[in-house]
Amino acid sequence: MRKIIAIALATVACSASLTLVTASEASATGRAPQCVKVRKYFNKGHQRYVRLSNLCTRRTSCFTIVVPHHRDPHGRLLKGTTKDIHYGTTGTPRALFVKNTPC
Repeated sequence: MRKIIAIALATVACSASLTLVTASEASATGRAPQCVKVRKYFNKGHQRYVRLSNLCTRRTSCFTIVVPHHRDPHGRLLKGTTKDIHYGTTGTPRALFVKNTPC
């Protein structure tokens, strides 16, 4: 029984340290912090919008809205704000996702 508990504790400790190493490597490679969060996709009239929030309270964050077969709209969100972003009409495809990009 003690061996099983010891193995479980060792596994948890190793996975926690691996997570820390992976997170520090990601920040070292220059990846943008994951501050921009999608709150909602919606249509208003014949326009497509996405509601984005900047979860970082100390920095401006940049984003790119990925739309298939079209130019990807991009922009900035000031620290701690939520904003509705227009990215196309209902005749264009819906956005696949929003990715955080370095400013």
